[in-house]
Amino acid sequence: MTDARPPRQAVRTLQPRKRIALIAHDGKKTEMLEWATRWQETLSQHTLIGTGTTSSKLKSALGLEVEGLMSGPLGGDQQIGARIAEQQLDVLIFFWDPFAPQPHDPDVKALLRLAALWNVPVACNAASADFLLSSPYLSERYDMSIPDAEAWAQARTV
Repeated sequence: MTDARPPRQAVRTLQPRKRIALIAHDGKKTEMLEWATRWQETLSQHTLIGTGTTSSKLKSALGLEVEGLMSGPLGGDQQIGARIAEQQLDVLIFFWDPFAPQPHDPDVKALLRLAALWNVPVACNAASADFLLSSPYLSERYDMSIPDAEAWAQARTV
């Protein structure tokens, strides 16, 4: 086998009701809450998943229904990454703190790598999240190219 990358031959269709992950490092939780308050109506129309404290704060402060996973450093980032790899997540909004070193930086990098690999839209701050949530694609069906994992795995076993 000569191609180390899976070809982007498969198509994945995102439904109008998106599955959106919301993550914020400790230094960005207030910013995430302020942002989510502005977008509360839009967010309530989608399925929300969040890590640890972020999901708890969004639930209690805004009354949003958010499936809570583990805290990022305890494996929450990896849980989100697994959802991406399993095609169970459509959008990633991750307010990460560029000024604070994180004990789970390798997990964060792995999460962002999976999002890039599987062509998942990612916002890393309020401005990029505003652009994602204001997109007409957010509430429409959307076809996107993803790696053909089955063909790639098959070629690797030959």
